[in-house]
Amino acid sequence: MYAVVETGGKQYRVQEGDTLFVEKIAGNEGDSIKFDKVLLVSNDGDVKVGKPFIEDMTVDASIVEHGKSKKIIVYKFKAKKDYRRKQGHRQPYTKVKIEKINA
Repeated sequence: MYAVVETGGKQYRVQEGDTLFVEKIAGNEGDSIKFDKVLLVSNDGDVKVGKPFIEDMTVDASIVEHGKSKKIIVYKFKAKKDYRRKQGHRQPYTKVKIEKINA
């Protein structure tokens, strides 16, 4: 059994027991959260597709940790204009563990 959920503007295919990194979600470590934007659910070949979401369908998860991803360097320059800008960025994330798909 798997589901496709939307969070943080992205879509994730999840199964029970999966851990994944999503855009930062408010909450403390150990808190439980519900993803209610479920786009698709497949249960042994029986597929339900939402328009755009499936009503009364949720995916329960728990927050494992918060953190920041590796640093990326953003470098801008314009040739022959003496314009250079260097900036680093670390995107915050939340690691979640999928507990149950309520189908």
